[in-house]
Amino acid sequence: MASNSNAAPSTGSLSMKQIIGPLVAIIVGLFMVILDGTAVNVALPQLAREFNQSNFSLLQWTVTGYALAQAAVIPLAGWLSDRFGAKRVFLISIGLFTIGSGLCALANSVEMLIAFRILQGLGGGVVMPISMAFIYRLAPSDKVGQVMGMMGIPILLAPALGPVLAGWLVEKATWEWIFLVNLPIGVIGVLLGIRTLPNIARQSVPGLDLPGIILAPIAFAALVYGVSEGGSFTAEGESKWTAATTLTGISVGVVALVLFVIIELTRKNPLLELRVFRSGNFTRGIVVQWISQMAMFGTMFLVPLFLQQAQGYSPIKTGLLMLPQALASAVFMPIGGKLSDKFGARPLVVVGMIITTGAAILLSNISADSSDLSIMLPLGMLGAGMGLFMMPLNTHLIQSAPQNLVGRVTSLTNATQQVMMSFAVAGLTTISTTRMQDLLIDQGKKAVDLPIYADAFGYTFGILMYVAIVGGVLGLLLKRPKNVSGEGEKGAEIHMMVG
Repeated sequence: MASNSNAAPSTGSLSMKQIIGPLVAIIVGLFMVILDGTAVNVALPQLAREFNQSNFSLLQWTVTGYALAQAAVIPLAGWLSDRFGAKRVFLISIGLFTIGSGLCALANSVEMLIAFRILQGLGGGVVMPISMAFIYRLAPSDKVGQVMGMMGIPILLAPALGPVLAGWLVEKATWEWIFLVNLPIGVIGVLLGIRTLPNIARQSVPGLDLPGIILAPIAFAALVYGVSEGGSFTAEGESKWTAATTLTGISVGVVALVLFVIIELTRKNPLLELRVFRSGNFTRGIVVQWISQMAMFGTMFLVPLFLQQAQGYSPIKTGLLMLPQALASAVFMPIGGKLSDKFGARPLVVVGMIITTGAAILLSNISADSSDLSIMLPLGMLGAGMGLFMMPLNTHLIQSAPQNLVGRVTSLTNATQQVMMSFAVAGLTTISTTRMQDLLIDQGKKAVDLPIYADAFGYTFGILMYVAIVGGVLGLLLKRPKNVSGEGEKGAEIHMMVG
């Protein structure tokens, strides 16, 4: 084991050369986990054929279940790191994710695949906040922004590159390779982590918030389930919004959510520190972040389905058409980070949301015979808009939180991002499916054809357009918070990153 693995250095004591090893180990694990979040999207049509499954409401849980599992464990990142050590938790998480990947490849039913995807999510959920903590802890004090930017590029690249890799694997091999490819990467990540990651000293921790741990997953999963069920149809073509399963899911979700909020607001050491929402600037900022997550991940979920179902494209061509989004993100993210130091997050959020709105408008006008350029252009615009304001908005949220609550911000924002992604997938699937069913009834058809697919997807992208407009308006209301700087502040923020 390398010499720097025995103990964590003092804040910012590593040089840029010394930090390369830990940075590579962290990026390998982080990239693998984030990549898998969107790689499955391209394979959904293939999975539907493989498992003889026509019910996309069930199939979408391969994506939704993964995201919700991550949301359930993200709030535990700080407690687990303080209790057992960040290095140990990081390595166990990568190992569990890798094991889950192998099991996914062995699944012989949709239900088994969903279960193993949940296992993947439980393993990968704490990787993001712990990775941020390591990087912030080890980076030279005068190079924190630069190093965080280096880690941020794969964070935005991975979701967009996932469809490219998945498309190639599905077309050239089989869908199982989407998960099998994680096995050697996971092993390499663990070995690199064992050798290069330092042991950050453990801290005393309060008792675990068991009611919060129980109620949060129940609330989020039940609500998403209810929305998903409501958007499906019976064999007779009737909506299931009034079905017992739908009403039960939504009712259980609402009750669990209300109880969760009440309990969290009254506990001294809650699972998620909801009192931070008393800051209006923070609240506006996190709502904008939720909207951006809905736009980005909703598009990443819908576009591959549209290209394969309405356009008849192969998985690999679908993935390649998604590539402009990744490239634009990589180009504009460092630009956004540099500009935010001068102007703050507000102008970047407004401009980015305007670009995102333009992308949604273009996507809402797509049809079954749309050209490749007409699809690649709005995807590139979406990547540019997201890249421009994603990291500045994260910084804004950290700096907008009341100082006595700042230690819980990153866990809160990461957890709610995963939940909003789940709602985006469930909600947009519901809208698209409902639109298809309405068109079938209006046109007196029994089977969905390409024009109906295109119309339904275009209608759904139109909804995203209005969502992005709301995000831009809220962006105008953001106020630039006081900058958090100084060596003394950084130590507190280290705990914040994993708290």
